[in-house]
Amino acid sequence: MEIDYKINAPIQTEQFVTLLNSSTLGDRRPVGNQKCMEGMIKNSNLIVSAWDKEQLVGIARSVTDFHYACYLSDLAVSKSHQKAGIGKQLQALTQQQLGEECKLILLAAPSANTYYEAIGYEHNPRCWVLERNTRIIY
Repeated sequence: MEIDYKINAPIQTEQFVTLLNSSTLGDRRPVGNQKCMEGMIKNSNLIVSAWDKEQLVGIARSVTDFHYACYLSDLAVSKSHQKAGIGKQLQALTQQQLGEECKLILLAAPSANTYYEAIGYEHNPRCWVLERNTRIIY
C-alpha cells in the first residue's frame, strides 16, 4: 500500500466526513452538521492528510501558532488503513511543520490513552473543557 502524505492539501467537507465515519472519530464529532464540519476544515491552519490514491484515509487537523502550542484537534485513520503507521506518520509530519519549541496538545478518547503514552506523549490532567451550551459563571 502506497500512502501519499500532503500538507494543507484541499479537502472537501464530504471527504472529511466520510473519513471520520470510517474511523472511530465519527462517533465523537458532529458529522451531521454540515456547517460545523465545513468550518472545522476551513478554519484549521495546519492539516496533514494521508491519501491512498484519490481516497482520503487519514488526517491530522490542527490549530496552531507554530511557535508555542499546536492543538491537534482531530487524528483519524480509516479503519481499513489502521495499524499501518499512518497515524504516527501524520503526527510526525505535523510536528515537523512546527517551530522547535512548539508542543503538540490533544484530547484523547479514554481508549486511546495507551496509544499516545506508547509513542511519547505525556499525560497532563490539567485540561478543562467548557461546552458550547455552558456559560461562564460570574
